[in-house]
Amino acid sequence: MEMRYVFGPVMSGRLGRSLGIDPLGRAICSQDCLYCEAGATRVHTVERKVYAPKEAILAELKAWAKAPHPPLDYATLGGLGEPTLSSDMGVIIEEIRKILPGTPVAVLTNSSTLTNPDVLRELCLADVVLPSLDTLVPGEYSRLNRPVAGLGPETIAEGLLALRRSFAGKIFLEVLLAEGFNDSEENLKRIKEFCVRLAPERVDVETLTRPGASPEARAVRPETLALWREALGVAGEAPRAREQEGQERRTPREDLQDMILASTARRPQSAEQLALALGARLEDVDLAVRELVHAGLAEEARRDATTFYRAAHKA
Repeated sequence: MEMRYVFGPVMSGRLGRSLGIDPLGRAICSQDCLYCEAGATRVHTVERKVYAPKEAILAELKAWAKAPHPPLDYATLGGLGEPTLSSDMGVIIEEIRKILPGTPVAVLTNSSTLTNPDVLRELCLADVVLPSLDTLVPGEYSRLNRPVAGLGPETIAEGLLALRRSFAGKIFLEVLLAEGFNDSEENLKRIKEFCVRLAPERVDVETLTRPGASPEARAVRPETLALWREALGVAGEAPRAREQEGQERRTPREDLQDMILASTARRPQSAEQLALALGARLEDVDLAVRELVHAGLAEEARRDATTFYRAAHKA
């Protein structure tokens, strides 16, 4: 079964082995961030509606759950765009709990919709929310995150505080630094002060490690990353994925290729990352990605001497 909305699992530094559920199916977002691993935003909007049929999303999830798969640490709403723009988000979270009982549910968000009471109400159904806060400096936000008209860092801050007041689960805040865009002393000062008010369960400061939407976005220097992490009290070692029962699985070639394409359409990954996340043999993944690249269905991209694979964009 071809998967358009369910992808992975992927290895997440914050969540371990995470199965992705994309409630949009396209790059629909309120921002067009220079660093986005999913590529450029195709539909730039803050309109909340049904973008993909929940019946199709849940049918894929049920099919995935019935097949042999590695143990999960989380099921995560994310993907190509901003998942909270789906007006079916709450229903999808409720159904995930039925299809994958016992699996915690997480939601990734760029924090731009958190002033919407409906979004907050539906997010309260999740176990963990992972919001982004890259900068509280207006000029930096415009340049790096490129939001729709009317959005600014004050909206992001207001929404995050509203989430804190209403959400009983855990908040894992992420700050992603791009050299020359949001690594200023002013931004560090503002975010540090804001985190005292927000009191997230953890703060993760990251920089670019995979190819992003624009070559303008570059990783910050290690000393800058270390400075920010120390200042914001970044959590320690990332969670590890739970061990599989038995050895790595042999997956039929076409099924493995479908899983790789679905996963790398959302996030460029190395063959080693794919093998670990999918519970597949590295030699099988190596062969599959080479065949996909040869067929023009996937592309290679390099960063810091590591080869990543991403699904080729369809016209």
